[in-house]
Amino acid sequence: MPGKRNRLARQRHAVGMPQEQLAVALGVERSTIYRWESGEATPRPDLQPKLARTLDLAPADLANLLAVNAEPTPAPATMRDPGTSDAARPHQSWTENTAPRRAHDYQGRIDAGESPRGFLLDTVVETPLPTRLGWTEVEHVRATTRTVAMSENLFGGGLPYETAAAQLRWAGQLLETQAPNEVHRCVAEAVGNLASVVAFSAFDIANYSAADRHFEFALRCSDEAGSWQLRANTLAEMARKAAYLGDLDDALELIEFAQVRSDRLTATARAMLASVRARLLALIGRYAEAHADVERADAHFADHEPDADPPWLCYYDAAEHQGSTGKALIPIAQASGAPELASGRLTTAVKLQAADYPRSRTFSRIRLASLMMTTGYPREAVPIGRQALIDTATLQSKRLLTELRGLAQSASHHVQLSDVAELRHDIATLRRPST
Repeated sequence: MPGKRNRLARQRHAVGMPQEQLAVALGVERSTIYRWESGEATPRPDLQPKLARTLDLAPADLANLLAVNAEPTPAPATMRDPGTSDAARPHQSWTENTAPRRAHDYQGRIDAGESPRGFLLDTVVETPLPTRLGWTEVEHVRATTRTVAMSENLFGGGLPYETAAAQLRWAGQLLETQAPNEVHRCVAEAVGNLASVVAFSAFDIANYSAADRHFEFALRCSDEAGSWQLRANTLAEMARKAAYLGDLDDALELIEFAQVRSDRLTATARAMLASVRARLLALIGRYAEAHADVERADAHFADHEPDADPPWLCYYDAAEHQGSTGKALIPIAQASGAPELASGRLTTAVKLQAADYPRSRTFSRIRLASLMMTTGYPREAVPIGRQALIDTATLQSKRLLTELRGLAQSASHHVQLSDVAELRHDIATLRRPST
């Protein structure tokens, strides 16, 4: 069979395409192309139309080529057996389309008719998959997500990303497994939540291409699950990433798309989205609108009911709300020379952020120290910045290092003070965390 199947390789050579280029075009691993050409595996049905087009073949010609001496294989789990009820119907794959999208591509309604599996990296899954999904698998993915999120909060995004990405590759395969409709919906939402956490871990260690890929996958899962809550949360995290990288226009579009169906969101989610939008408006100088959004966020949070929130919003508690709204008010406080506009919220966040959230607490300390430096209170800023520096040394987060460098820059006007100069020196010599 392998000798016959290498006709696929000959056709690839005929169109002048290396294995690696074909793999990129199809969104799979190069090893997958090798297995197809050696006869060890057959391209998935959803990939075959694109494979035919890429190799300049008619679909029938590709089918004949793949059928040469091929071993008969069992029907895949995604094929519907005669008589299967709608409640247990497996969900079919979509066609591959992994091109990155800009903010304006996310404004449409949720389309639950496609499966997100094609957005995962092609991989060999060693852990056996169940033949049919139940609530055990839903809780398995949710528990995995909680563990990953806790690890990320404690240690930063480095190691959690590596381990969680492997978990996500396995969990993504569940979306092709037979399940009752409600179980499938919950699995898709749980996998999307895990993907969003993995994406933010990648963002935390500056692996932006991986973050984009996993955010895209999370959005596809939210579409499949019909979950406006997950869609809004994922778009908000994408907005944070865009803002961090300086693309404020895209970030503002993303957060406004996240608010499209705010009537489907809990009060906590609306508070979170308003605080992110307030930050973006403040950064582009629209201070009055930013302040109004902070007040709106406060009003929403006053109505929050944690029991009604989806699991991924558990992080947005009183401490996070104070930290997020305080961060939003920093540009206004700096422009007006009135640190008290934001310092009270940031101080409260530091006090409330428990030991389970050392990274969030460190961010709040850095921002508070930077605010005090830029508004003329360097002596008050130094001990806060010193503690943040100590905490950062134990966390794998390039974002923290970037914010510390911002603190050092804000302190440049006060280098005549020995303790400020020493803090700047220690920030400059802080060892970068491995990723």
